Amino acid sequence: MSDVSRPSPTGVPAHTRAGARTAVVIPAAGKGVRLGPGAPKALRALNGTPMLIHAVRAMAASRAVSLVVVVAPPDGAAEVKSLLDAHALPERTDFLVVPGGETRQESVKLGLDALPPEHDIVLVHDAARPLVPVDTVDAVIEAVRDGAQAVAPALPLADTVKEVEPAAVTGEPEPVVATPQRARLRAVQTPQGFDRATLLRAHETVTDDVTDDASMVEQLGLTVVVVPGHEEAFKVTRPLDLVLAEAVLARRRLNDGF
Repeated sequence: MSDVSRPSPTGVPAHTRAGARTAVVIPAAGKGVRLGPGAPKALRALNGTPMLIHAVRAMAASRAVSLVVVVAPPDGAAEVKSLLDAHALPERTDFLVVPGGETRQESVKLGLDALPPEHDIVLVHDAARPLVPVDTVDAVIEAVRDGAQAVAPALPLADTVKEVEPAAVTGEPEPVVATPQRARLRAVQTPQGFDRATLLRAHETVTDDVTDDASMVEQLGLTVVVVPGHEEAFKVTRPLDLVLAEAVLARRRLNDGF
């Protein structure tokens, strides 16, 4: 698992560099309580293989990705490194495991801090999205290379969305306060892609608790763009999601003939 790479020119924005190098940070330190008791979410088995391995393979499937940094539970870095060593991963991609923090933001920042300086484009990907297609990964990278400072794959919403006044007690009726225009709404996925300097600035500046890194860039007053996401890039959060993920893998095996 080497992390030695060829240096790129410095002082030039990532999107203006020919052959800008891309790294991926995968925060995998969460407990995943909504999946119930047991192993951390990222280590739950999906078709006999930990979700984390599926997610790493999904990122490494892109030929543009030269390094994947996995941010492990604070006391589980050795276990995660052994897990990566035990599974077949693309030889063209380097892998690195670092201990994470108490929050997702802390873990992503620790992953960023571990990146060698020659990587100009950084993707941040949820370990709980194990089935994202490589075309989606490539589309995000290409958008950053074309000049975007922050990019997220996203899908239009199928359902009408209501804004409500949250109930004081869970399960109580909640009054609707607005109905946003569905045509203007998108469900955001990962991997999200960034010019490295922009993402570092966001993590050094924004202290609010956010749910994704693109939101941090928004708080800097910078533009975030979206590219088409994919229905198979869903997040495995609840037990029913595991059933759906198994079905997707079964269909892929059937289509690939093995």
